[in-house]
Amino acid sequence: MESIQFKSTLGVIEITGDDAGIQTIRIHEELQIKEQPIPKALEASVKQLKEYIEGNRTAFTFLMNPKGTEFQKQIWNILLTIPFGKTLPYLEVAQIYGNTKAVRAVAAAIGKNPILVAVPCHRVIGSNRSLVGFAAGIEKKKWLLKNEGFPFQAEIPF
Repeated sequence: MESIQFKSTLGVIEITGDDAGIQTIRIHEELQIKEQPIPKALEASVKQLKEYIEGNRTAFTFLMNPKGTEFQKQIWNILLTIPFGKTLPYLEVAQIYGNTKAVRAVAAAIGKNPILVAVPCHRVIGSNRSLVGFAAGIEKKKWLLKNEGFPFQAEIPF
Protein backbone atom coordinates (compact mmCIF):
# COMPACT_ATOMS: atom_id res chain seq x y z
CA MET A 1 0.00 0.00 0.00
CA GLU A 2 1.39 3.39 -1.04
CA SER A 3 0.51 6.77 0.46
CA ILE A 4 1.12 10.44 -0.25
CA GLN A 5 0.21 13.69 1.45
CA PHE A 6 0.13 17.15 -0.08
CA LYS A 7 -0.99 20.59 1.01
CA SER A 8 -3.92 22.29 -0.71
CA THR A 9 -6.32 25.15 -0.07
CA LEU A 10 -8.71 22.51 1.28
CA GLY A 11 -6.18 21.23 3.82
CA VAL A 12 -3.68 18.39 3.77
CA ILE A 13 -4.89 15.68 1.38
CA GLU A 14 -3.80 12.14 2.20
CA ILE A 15 -4.21 9.43 -0.44
CA THR A 16 -3.58 5.70 -0.02
CA GLY A 17 -3.81 3.02 -2.66
CA ASP A 18 -1.93 0.75 -5.01
CA ASP A 19 -2.14 -0.56 -8.57
CA ALA A 20 -5.61 -1.99 -7.77
CA GLY A 21 -6.91 1.54 -7.09
CA ILE A 22 -7.26 4.29 -4.53
CA GLN A 23 -8.50 3.04 -1.16
CA THR A 24 -8.70 6.28 0.81
CA ILE A 25 -8.68 10.04 0.37
CA ARG A 26 -8.74 11.98 3.61
CA ILE A 27 -8.61 15.69 4.38
CA HIS A 28 -6.70 16.81 7.46
CA GLU A 29 -6.75 20.27 8.97
CA GLU A 30 -3.18 20.20 10.21
CA LEU A 31 -0.73 17.44 9.57
CA GLN A 32 3.05 17.47 9.48
CA ILE A 33 4.07 16.30 6.05
CA LYS A 34 7.45 15.67 4.55
CA GLU A 35 8.32 16.15 0.92
CA GLN A 36 8.37 12.85 -0.89
CA PRO A 37 8.09 11.64 -4.46
CA ILE A 38 4.62 10.68 -5.61
CA PRO A 39 4.31 6.89 -5.93
CA LYS A 40 3.50 5.86 -9.50
CA ALA A 41 0.23 4.17 -8.42
CA LEU A 42 -0.98 7.50 -6.95
CA GLU A 43 0.17 9.94 -9.66
CA ALA A 44 -3.17 10.17 -11.49
CA SER A 45 -5.16 10.71 -8.29
CA VAL A 46 -2.82 13.48 -7.07
CA LYS A 47 -2.90 15.22 -10.44
CA GLN A 48 -6.70 15.00 -10.75
CA LEU A 49 -7.37 16.13 -7.17
CA LYS A 50 -5.11 19.15 -7.64
CA GLU A 51 -6.94 20.00 -10.89
CA TYR A 52 -10.32 19.66 -9.13
CA ILE A 53 -9.25 21.89 -6.23
CA GLU A 54 -7.97 24.50 -8.70
CA GLY A 55 -11.36 24.43 -10.48
CA ASN A 56 -10.05 22.72 -13.62
CA ARG A 57 -11.70 19.29 -13.31
CA THR A 58 -15.29 18.11 -12.86
CA ALA A 59 -14.86 14.31 -12.84
CA PHE A 60 -12.31 11.74 -11.73
CA THR A 61 -11.05 8.91 -13.91
CA PHE A 62 -8.49 7.23 -11.64
CA LEU A 63 -9.18 3.69 -10.46
CA MET A 64 -10.90 3.44 -7.07
CA ASN A 65 -10.88 0.43 -4.77
CA PRO A 66 -12.68 1.38 -1.55
CA LYS A 67 -12.93 -1.19 1.22
CA GLY A 68 -16.41 -1.71 2.68
CA THR A 69 -19.44 -3.96 2.79
CA GLU A 70 -21.44 -4.72 -0.35
CA PHE A 71 -24.19 -2.39 0.92
CA GLN A 72 -21.71 0.45 1.49
CA LYS A 73 -20.21 -0.05 -1.98
CA GLN A 74 -23.71 0.10 -3.52
CA ILE A 75 -24.37 3.41 -1.78
CA TRP A 76 -20.95 4.81 -2.76
CA ASN A 77 -21.70 3.86 -6.38
CA ILE A 78 -24.95 5.85 -6.17
CA LEU A 79 -22.92 8.85 -4.97
CA LEU A 80 -20.81 8.60 -8.12
CA THR A 81 -23.95 9.32 -10.17
CA ILE A 82 -24.64 12.70 -8.52
CA PRO A 83 -23.61 15.29 -11.13
CA PHE A 84 -20.91 17.87 -10.47
CA GLY A 85 -22.43 20.96 -8.83
CA LYS A 86 -25.68 19.19 -7.88
CA THR A 87 -26.91 17.84 -4.55
CA LEU A 88 -29.31 15.16 -3.36
CA PRO A 89 -30.93 14.73 0.05
CA TYR A 90 -30.22 11.52 1.98
CA LEU A 91 -33.82 10.39 1.43
CA GLU A 92 -33.42 10.60 -2.34
CA VAL A 93 -30.25 8.51 -2.17
CA ALA A 94 -32.28 5.92 -0.22
CA GLN A 95 -34.98 6.10 -2.93
CA ILE A 96 -32.40 5.45 -5.64
CA TYR A 97 -31.14 2.51 -3.57
CA GLY A 98 -34.72 1.26 -3.55
CA ASN A 99 -35.65 1.45 0.12
CA THR A 100 -36.70 4.73 1.75
CA LYS A 101 -36.93 2.95 5.11
CA ALA A 102 -33.16 2.42 4.92
CA VAL A 103 -32.38 6.16 5.05
CA ARG A 104 -30.46 5.84 8.33
CA ALA A 105 -28.41 2.93 7.02
CA VAL A 106 -27.80 4.90 3.81
CA ALA A 107 -26.63 7.90 5.86
CA ALA A 108 -24.32 5.64 7.89
CA ALA A 109 -22.82 4.17 4.71
CA ILE A 110 -22.29 7.67 3.30
CA GLY A 111 -20.57 8.63 6.56
CA LYS A 112 -18.13 5.74 6.13
CA ASN A 113 -17.11 6.79 2.59
CA PRO A 114 -13.33 6.28 2.56
CA ILE A 115 -12.67 8.23 -0.66
CA LEU A 116 -13.62 11.83 0.11
CA VAL A 117 -14.06 14.28 -2.78
CA ALA A 118 -13.79 11.69 -5.59
CA VAL A 119 -16.76 9.71 -4.21
CA PRO A 120 -18.85 12.85 -3.70
CA CYS A 121 -20.52 12.36 -0.32
CA HIS A 122 -20.22 16.15 0.04
CA ARG A 123 -23.07 16.40 -2.51
CA VAL A 124 -25.53 14.77 -0.09
CA ILE A 125 -27.50 17.22 2.05
CA GLY A 126 -30.31 17.21 4.58
CA SER A 127 -33.95 17.15 3.48
CA ASN A 128 -34.26 20.80 4.53
CA ARG A 129 -31.26 21.60 2.26
CA SER A 130 -28.94 21.97 5.26
CA LEU A 131 -25.31 20.98 5.09
CA VAL A 132 -25.03 18.03 7.43
CA GLY A 133 -22.56 15.24 7.94
CA PHE A 134 -19.11 15.36 6.40
CA ALA A 135 -16.06 13.55 7.82
CA ALA A 136 -13.77 16.54 7.22
CA GLY A 137 -16.25 19.04 8.69
CA ILE A 138 -19.08 21.20 7.41
CA GLU A 139 -16.79 24.08 6.34
CA LYS A 140 -14.90 21.70 4.02
CA LYS A 141 -18.21 20.43 2.63
CA LYS A 142 -19.29 24.00 1.95
CA TRP A 143 -15.93 24.76 0.28
CA LEU A 144 -16.29 21.71 -1.99
CA LEU A 145 -19.82 22.69 -3.02
CA LYS A 146 -18.79 26.29 -3.69
CA ASN A 147 -15.84 25.00 -5.71
CA GLU A 148 -18.35 23.12 -7.86
CA GLY A 149 -20.36 26.29 -8.41
CA PHE A 150 -23.25 25.23 -6.20
CA PRO A 151 -25.63 28.19 -6.20
CA PHE A 152 -25.85 29.40 -2.63
CA GLN A 153 -28.63 32.03 -2.74
CA ALA A 154 -28.12 32.68 0.93
CA GLU A 155 -26.08 31.04 3.58
CA ILE A 156 -27.42 27.56 4.17
CA PRO A 157 -27.92 26.92 7.88
CA PHE A 158 -25.74 24.31 9.51
